[in-house]
Amino acid sequence: MAVELFAVLQAGPLDAVLAPFYWFLALWSDLLFVVGDATGLSFLDYQFMHRAILVGLCIGVMAPLIGTFLVHRQLALIGDALAHTAFAGVAVGLFLNGVFSLGVSPYLTAVVVAVIAALLIELISEATDAYNDVSMAIVLSTGFALGTVLISLNAGGLAVGINQYLFGNLSTVSAENAAILLVLFAVIVGTVALTRNQLLYVTFDETAAAVSGISVTWYNRVMVMLTALVVVGAMQIMGVILVAAMLVVPVAGAAQVSRSFSESLLVSVVLAELAVLLGIGASYYGEATAGGVIVLVAVGIYVVAVAIGKVQARAGDDATPELGSIESSDL
Repeated sequence: MAVELFAVLQAGPLDAVLAPFYWFLALWSDLLFVVGDATGLSFLDYQFMHRAILVGLCIGVMAPLIGTFLVHRQLALIGDALAHTAFAGVAVGLFLNGVFSLGVSPYLTAVVVAVIAALLIELISEATDAYNDVSMAIVLSTGFALGTVLISLNAGGLAVGINQYLFGNLSTVSAENAAILLVLFAVIVGTVALTRNQLLYVTFDETAAAVSGISVTWYNRVMVMLTALVVVGAMQIMGVILVAAMLVVPVAGAAQVSRSFSESLLVSVVLAELAVLLGIGASYYGEATAGGVIVLVAVGIYVVAVAIGKVQARAGDDATPELGSIESSDL
C-alpha cells in the first residue's frame, strides 16, 4: 500500500496537493477490507466500492446540508440548472483532452464551469430584475447547448466518455476524483459552519438581514457557489441527470417530521445517508445504475415520511410542517 501511494503522489502537481486525501483514502480502504473480512460482505472486497461508499457518505451530508437552505428559499430547481452546466463542464474537459490532448481532468473543468454558471444565475437576476427561475432556465439551456455542441464537434467521440457523468457509475470513481470530492466536502461543510447564522438570516428574512448590515448579495452568491460544488461532487455516482434529486428529496421528507430548521437539517442528512447506502448496495447486487436506484430509494423514504407525517397530524402532533412553514429557532 505504501509503494502504491508513493507512486500516486509522484504522478503530478495535483496529486501532490491531494496527498493528505490520498492517505485518507488508503486508510479508509484498509478499514473497509477489515470490515469486509469480518462481515463477509463481498462488495467490500473491491477498492472502487470503498471509494464509492466514501463519496456516497459525503454526498449524503453535502446535498441535504445545502438543499435545506435551497428548499426554504424556493430554489429547489437550481440543482437542475447547475447539473446541466456541469454537463457542459465535463464536455469542455473531454473536448480539450480529445482535440488538444491537454490532459485536463473533466471533473475540475466541471467545477469551474458550474461555479461560473452559479454566479451567472445571480448576476442575471440582479442585472435584469428577472425572477430566479428565468435566469436558471437561461443558464440551464445554455449549459446543455454548449455540452451538446462540443460533443457534436468531435463527431460524437465524446459520447462514450461522457456517459459515466450523465448517469453515474460506481466503478469509475477514481482515487483522484474521490480526493477532489473530499476537498469539496471540506470546503462546503466548513463554509456552512462559519456562515450558518448569516445564511439562516438571509434564508428566512432577506430584508431584515440587509437592514442588520448583512450583505445579502454576497451570501446569495456563496449559497449558489456551494450548490455548484455539491452538484459536481455528487455527479460521479448520481450522474448529472439525477443529482438535483439529492438536494431536494431528503429535505422534503425531513420537512414532514421536523419541528425546526435545525431538526429538519439533521433528519434530512440521516434520510440521505440511508438512501445512499441502501442505493449503493442494491445497485451493486442488482447490477443497476447507482444514481437511479439511490433516487428511487430516496423517493420511497419520502413517501414513508409523508405517511408518518399524516399519522402524526391525525394524532394531534403539529410536528409535520410543510416545507415553507418550518420556523428557525436559531436566528
